Amino acid sequence: MTTPEIGQSIDADAIATNVHLAGSGDPVLLLHGSGPGVTAWANWRLTIPPLAERFTVIAPDVVGFGFTERPDGFGYDLPAWTAHVVGLLDALGLESVHVVGNSFGGALALSLAASSPDRVRRLVLMGSVGTRFEITPGLDAVWGYEPSVANMRALLDLFAYDPRLVTDDLAQLRYDASVRPGTQEAFAPSFPPPRQTALDALCLPDDVLAAVPHDTLLVHGREDRIIPLSSSLRLLDLIPNAQLHVFGRCGHWTQIEQSDRFVRLVVDFLSDGTDRS
Repeated sequence: MTTPEIGQSIDADAIATNVHLAGSGDPVLLLHGSGPGVTAWANWRLTIPPLAERFTVIAPDVVGFGFTERPDGFGYDLPAWTAHVVGLLDALGLESVHVVGNSFGGALALSLAASSPDRVRRLVLMGSVGTRFEITPGLDAVWGYEPSVANMRALLDLFAYDPRLVTDDLAQLRYDASVRPGTQEAFAPSFPPPRQTALDALCLPDDVLAAVPHDTLLVHGREDRIIPLSSSLRLLDLIPNAQLHVFGRCGHWTQIEQSDRFVRLVVDFLSDGTDRS
């Protein structure tokens, strides 16, 4: 199969993991979100090339998504996903990395920072899960997705502020990705109803978040209908070394709707000063 979504296969914690590797310099790990049919490439296709001009970029498909193996018995929960990320860092021989997490990937980034703080340099959390909030109708719809082109089109309309970003071709492409063999079978049980419980399982206690020592950049779209801005405001209150940048006229796809500005923001943050961690 030929597709830009397939990178290199790396054995991480005994799981054949699809990973995109690019560039040179300090390593930056990109962790994607949880939309149906998502892959690292779909999430970060506009981010990887410019970041790779300054950094070594590592963008894996998390287990249950994309072209990474879905082993029998995998937990599909925050501890299992976090252990897999640690296994990937070990397989690549990386002692520590900057981490950029989008939405669900933000919760995974926070879990890694809290459980293995020495493996993380700086954090960028974009439209991130991590602290408890009442689940939005948008997120409930994303996790409750039933495969059809029409349903995928409706979800994509929720993600973007600018409707011109959502086309019938994109909806068809993402629908096709969502029905690859094994994809929906892994997606559905990862975020089961009641979905407030599934969301809460991705959140860390306030005292754990307050103990995260890393310099952290929070990024959010003001018009995000999937993860509310209040989530990043709460993380800003809790994480001691956090700062927040809010993009107006922007939904949940900050890295796509504001791609150039997002990359500049991330590069400046990751290149600035000395880590406190």
